[in-house]
Amino acid sequence: MPLKQHNQQQADYRDLLYQALGEGSGQEVKKLLGELHPAEIADTLEALPRDLRPDLWQSVSVKLKGEVLLEAHKEVRTQLIENSDEEELLAALASLQMDELADLDAQLPLSVVDTMVKAMDSQHRDRYEAVRAYPDDTAGGLMDVDAAAVRGDVSLKAVRRYMRRLRVRLGKLPEHLDSLMVVDRNNTYLGILKLSDIISLESATTVREVMKTDVAAIPVMTSANKVARLFEDQDLTSAAVVGETGRLFGRITIDDVVNVMRGEAEHEVMSRVGLTESTDMFAPIFKSATRRAVWLGINMVTAFVAAWVIGLFDGSIEKIVALAVLMPVVASMGGVAGNQTLTLVTRGLALEQVGKSNVRRLLRRELALGLLNGVFWALVVAVVAVLWFKDTHLGLIFGVALILNLLTGALAGTLVPMVLQRLGIDPALAGGVVLTTATDVVGFFSFLGLATLFLL
Repeated sequence: MPLKQHNQQQADYRDLLYQALGEGSGQEVKKLLGELHPAEIADTLEALPRDLRPDLWQSVSVKLKGEVLLEAHKEVRTQLIENSDEEELLAALASLQMDELADLDAQLPLSVVDTMVKAMDSQHRDRYEAVRAYPDDTAGGLMDVDAAAVRGDVSLKAVRRYMRRLRVRLGKLPEHLDSLMVVDRNNTYLGILKLSDIISLESATTVREVMKTDVAAIPVMTSANKVARLFEDQDLTSAAVVGETGRLFGRITIDDVVNVMRGEAEHEVMSRVGLTESTDMFAPIFKSATRRAVWLGINMVTAFVAAWVIGLFDGSIEKIVALAVLMPVVASMGGVAGNQTLTLVTRGLALEQVGKSNVRRLLRRELALGLLNGVFWALVVAVVAVLWFKDTHLGLIFGVALILNLLTGALAGTLVPMVLQRLGIDPALAGGVVLTTATDVVGFFSFLGLATLFLL
């Protein structure tokens, strides 16, 4: 089915769901939910006002509820957990893997976690504790400890027999199984054995003869963002996770990495306006207002700084009204140019492409770009100002101020994210505010200051 048609179909299902909820038709709701993937059910719940979510949540099949909780954003997930009793939660979590349980346990009631852990056998409990030991945003937090591994000295016939036994024991093979990990007697990672080789080569062939040793494992404390980049750069479907000594701890699969990438994208979009990716669209009004008030307050402070700079030259503005007309242009152009540089450098920092070795050359390049664009657009706006206000001196000052502010934008756009990162502040969250303040202040001060100095 084409993607556009599929999306339209899901939208139609949601509309029917909302209608069935409004009519109190429980059977119809359950029927419609049966047509949706857990991720689509989570999206539907997030799109509902908070007071309607409990009714829809109670209609979701217990066997799907664990997956729905995983897919829902944090605030919505919290509400769903609060609207579930202990037995219901335990039944919903029974089908989840160890790494998935570890993703949820911080939000689960302690009584549920205790009961869940006590019900595990010693092997599953050890695996669960192994994943919990690492932060969620590391390779250890992402990994699945159920990594199928074989030794290098066995034959492919023995590997196939092992896989059949594994399927019987677990009821299914591990998800996204494109390869098996190869280890030595001490469980040290050696390489991978492709599934395609297992099923296509001679049975007598040994694992050591055909295993791939050029696929590097991921250290357990590697950040989730770096893991995502490794998967993207190397087109991986799965990867081994190892400890400091090279001992195999588990594996990461592409579905975990896709979630990381989605989280990164949502974080980047939401952080620009002071929100988080877990923000509930229908969160309580007072709670939402408080969050937004903080960000609005920060922006108000920066706006007052710019207003204070303008106030220093109120006499000049009274005598030359054209200054009030033109000064927003200077600030705006500097802000746009600075944001271009800021976005580029913030991305470079996230991808670890910007560091001590190239920061000076990057700064020189951005300043050169700012100067080149500044000179070009200064000529354009100077001509416009002269034609508009019939004042050559005003046009020249306008152009010079624009050059200065574009250089300021380039300088701030390069240095601000680096300084913020050094201070432990997310550049995506605070970079735009600092940059805008810098370009507004310099833009207004340079234009109004030059006008006061040379025109009055």
